[in-house]
Amino acid sequence: MNGKQTASTLLMIEPVAFGFNRQTAENNFFQREQHGSAEAVRDEALREFNRMTALLKQKDIDVLIVRDTAEPHTPDSIFPNNWISFHSDGEVVLYPMFAENRRLERRPDILALLEEKGFGIRNIRDYSPAEKENRFLEGTGSLVLDRENRTAYAALSERTDKTLFLKYCEDLRFTPCCFTANQTVGDKRLPVYHTNVMMCVADRYAVVCLDSVDDKAERRGIVRSLSAGGKEIIEITEVQMAHFAGNMLQVENRAGEKWLVMSETAAGSLSGNQIERLRAYNGILRIPVPTIEQQGGGSVRCMIAEIFLPQKNQLK
Repeated sequence: MNGKQTASTLLMIEPVAFGFNRQTAENNFFQREQHGSAEAVRDEALREFNRMTALLKQKDIDVLIVRDTAEPHTPDSIFPNNWISFHSDGEVVLYPMFAENRRLERRPDILALLEEKGFGIRNIRDYSPAEKENRFLEGTGSLVLDRENRTAYAALSERTDKTLFLKYCEDLRFTPCCFTANQTVGDKRLPVYHTNVMMCVADRYAVVCLDSVDDKAERRGIVRSLSAGGKEIIEITEVQMAHFAGNMLQVENRAGEKWLVMSETAAGSLSGNQIERLRAYNGILRIPVPTIEQQGGGSVRCMIAEIFLPQKNQLK
């Protein structure tokens, strides 16, 4: 497998019926239901989505936009990275989802579209039957992949099953690094629902909320693994994590220039020193998505599924 850390094309799903999802709110403590009509929320989310894709295209980043369908009703379809991932050897992976209405997001027509556009698919690996056993692994929400060093990071939770994570690592030849990350909810410490809200791994650095990892041995294990992979560790606080500062993604444009995509909320929470350290590696693209963040409990990284697939003529 090619260890390239940034994808050449980004898949994004244009929302049709985005809204607050009560099924995911069970354990996504980043969600905040706003007052106002469902239509107003839907329309504002679409405006934020269109603004984000326009900003990406302005930087000459290749974005493949697929419109959601009105039926079935999938309020979280704007977050495709949870149900699918694409790999440089031509493998596509489908994932088991915690919320029943999110399982409806899996769309075979998207795979057909990718093949029409010349992407090569060698194999489809489907873990979704694990839903019948109430075991879940929600794509690159549950998994933060260091593709270059073949290391997978996972914060265990109701949505990230340890046994399934270890099987994934064995099947796709990643070294596992799992731990528990928590956030304070009221007077309790509860698991962070997805790994990609507390850490981001880029080509030469990692943004991580080590404060969320209460077990000191697990914290040392994360630091050791990231350092062994040659990553500078840029720490964020739990308050910054709550502002989606962990939910970033390093992307690459057609000229090979790297950009770190983050929300305006995340950028506003960072210190001058943190911004300076990040800018030493790449440009920073700040994107306002407040409605999507509050209602959906996910930010810009969640909205992107990276396409690492080779072209058909490159398949071995």
